Amino acid sequence: MRIFQVILMTLALLASLPAAHAQGAFGGGKAHIAARLVAESAAPAPGAGTTIAFAMTPEAGWHGYWENPGDAGLGMTVEWTLPKGVSIGRLRYPVPETLVISGLMNHVYEGPYAVLATLKVAADIAPGTRLPVRARAQWLACTDKVCVPESGELTLDLVVGDGMVAASDRTRFDGWRIHLPRPLGSEATYAVKDGRVRLSVPFPASARASDIHLFPLAEGLARYAAAQTVTRDGDRLLIETDAAEGGKGGMVQAVLRTGDHVGFLLTARPGHVAGASGGQAIGGQAGAILAALGGALLGGLLLNIMPCVFPILGLKAMKLAKAGGDERTVRREALAYTAGIILTCLALGALLLALRAAGGAVGWAFQLQDPRIILALLLLVTAIAFNLAGLFDLGAYGGGDRLAGKGGLAGSFWTGALVAFVATPCTGPFMAAAMGAALLLPLPAALAIFVGLGLGLALPFLLLAYLPALRNRLPRPGAWMGRVQKMLAVPMFLTALGLAWLLGQQRGVPGMTIGLAAALLLALLLWWLGGRQRFGKGGGLVAALAAAALLASGSLALPSRAPVVAEKSETRVQFGVQKLAELRAANKPVFLYFTADWCLTCKANEAAAIDRAETRAAFEQAGVTVMVGDWTNADPAITRFLESQGRSGVPLYLWYAPGREALTLPQLLTPATLTDLVR
Repeated sequence: MRIFQVILMTLALLASLPAAHAQGAFGGGKAHIAARLVAESAAPAPGAGTTIAFAMTPEAGWHGYWENPGDAGLGMTVEWTLPKGVSIGRLRYPVPETLVISGLMNHVYEGPYAVLATLKVAADIAPGTRLPVRARAQWLACTDKVCVPESGELTLDLVVGDGMVAASDRTRFDGWRIHLPRPLGSEATYAVKDGRVRLSVPFPASARASDIHLFPLAEGLARYAAAQTVTRDGDRLLIETDAAEGGKGGMVQAVLRTGDHVGFLLTARPGHVAGASGGQAIGGQAGAILAALGGALLGGLLLNIMPCVFPILGLKAMKLAKAGGDERTVRREALAYTAGIILTCLALGALLLALRAAGGAVGWAFQLQDPRIILALLLLVTAIAFNLAGLFDLGAYGGGDRLAGKGGLAGSFWTGALVAFVATPCTGPFMAAAMGAALLLPLPAALAIFVGLGLGLALPFLLLAYLPALRNRLPRPGAWMGRVQKMLAVPMFLTALGLAWLLGQQRGVPGMTIGLAAALLLALLLWWLGGRQRFGKGGGLVAALAAAALLASGSLALPSRAPVVAEKSETRVQFGVQKLAELRAANKPVFLYFTADWCLTCKANEAAAIDRAETRAAFEQAGVTVMVGDWTNADPAITRFLESQGRSGVPLYLWYAPGREALTLPQLLTPATLTDLVR
């Protein structure tokens, strides 16, 4: 019923337009989405041109629409009035957002956005010529209750000149370019069967993606409002959703969102998609479930010998040695420990599946994609290591007596939960196949896989608890237990070191420094706490609050992204327009290539031709400088350079011989292609 209310309110508004016509709708008065036509350069050069933009600013609560608005709405239309010698390219929209109203999917922009286009100036237009550009634009402004058609007569007065761009204008347009979808470079395939469409999108397993959603550029591919399931299968993304009715097949285009207003323009053609719905027999699926369950059970069992888990298992084994022959206590604590592990694994698995069902491209240990979680794990493992080393006492960690009360059941449960959570940085054998299968199986079977993982992780302690003969082989309690406990601190310190390295991989040296500094401050805090405990004093609450404050401040101080590492080699440098000009002025040969972590063709060429020993030897002998442009994060400077070369995406390979213009190389390279350049 809500959609009918929207229609009726809109019709009522339009019926009253004799008064409202000049007050907001159809370009009169103040619009709900303000529009301005701006140019990157007010003096475009002849034979080149500039980028222009419709800068759109919606009022709070209002939104505009993408070029394919979805189930409802309307994209922008423009009628141009241009002077002779001036042409305008197609409109280029940023990656949109999703908005579901009354079950209808809308592809929208709820904040300021810009629609870009390229303005070209003929080479024979004389400098100083005035270029009046006029555009009559129409767009739709909506809230979740009402829509208002708006329009505007937008003007832009340019003068042919030298193409200079002010620094502020460059920064503003670069900010808009970052949100344009980048061409993926590799072709996708799709298949439709039983009312479902499944796409296979080439996307390297090492490339990060989150908040994934597929936006078809035209009708006929998918039902917009249907849920989209995204899974990873090696170097590809598999996207499955409801197929649109009346689809005609053939080649289609879509925008694949892989982050906050970040995405790729992909082309897909009909073809085979491995693992499509209905392609696996029931018996085969049952076999896959059993194999995955067995792999998860065995993988969880082997996790116990990993450095981040074994110390905790060792402590629990010593706890059993202390328990002696109290079978009831031992078994109850073993069950509580197992419940903590299984429920934590199940919770992590359910959250993982929910994130993927919502479009996130995440995998097991997905928490480690967030540097704040890595920092939290680093501090937690550091605290455990110093506890094992004897720096301070944590009763709830070892026996659980303070937390557990009677029988220590709560202590055992939370120790199991801790084991499951700390185990996520470790990847043991047999786990990859099991976790990969869990992401493709039906929900009940997938959750069973995570239960199997937890059961395997808890199995050694269960066996010790329920097999007295095995438990009787444990050494009797004695002074040796203190020495073993201190020895178990060593693998935990190694785990902490690994987490610090992982933090450095994600946020560079500054991130690693912050992590190590936080761990050092935590060690000083625990040293203070241990000193008070030796004199029978408290301080645990103060230490816990200080540790929480340390984690919060460290998380805020972490860099938002890893810094770019400068290339130190004299024959291999990062891309820069100024640096390229200097090398060419010095008559040095330059091989310039543009790549990205998400470009499969790029990575294949690097492995097969660029990073080969014979290629490096030939380039070094000829004094060739290799210049690399990494477009993984949509560097605006690279975007401008690609556009100047008539390209909209990667890969791009250019060879600059001394004193000559660039030679564009084919997109598929061989070692011979490159070594022949210097012969």
